[in-house]
Amino acid sequence: MFEALAHPTRRQILQDLKDGELAAGEIAARFAATGPTISRHLRVLRGAGLVSERRDGNRILYSLVSGRLALSVGDFLSTVCPEQIVLREVRKRRPASVPDAETAPASLSDTADEPARA
Repeated sequence: MFEALAHPTRRQILQDLKDGELAAGEIAARFAATGPTISRHLRVLRGAGLVSERRDGNRILYSLVSGRLALSVGDFLSTVCPEQIVLREVRKRRPASVPDAETAPASLSDTADEPARA
């Protein structure tokens, strides 16, 4: 996955796909690179599980695989960050009805001064 993310063209393709499905030709038209070069980039992204494709007549439409990037990066970080491993174990043992102290505010007044999160 990190190899797929290493190239700026592939990162831009992912950025372009975040707003929805695009045909291969539409993706290629956004770059100065040749069609075969963009096809190779799309193949790498597909191989990493970051995009999916479907055929519509003679067109190939690409879309992001929902949540794949976040889950993969989260899994990677949790394996290399000891603090994250400890937090994950604590959350596994905590009953589902108990809010996470790191993410849940103590009261509604705690959220009044916080900036909106995107």
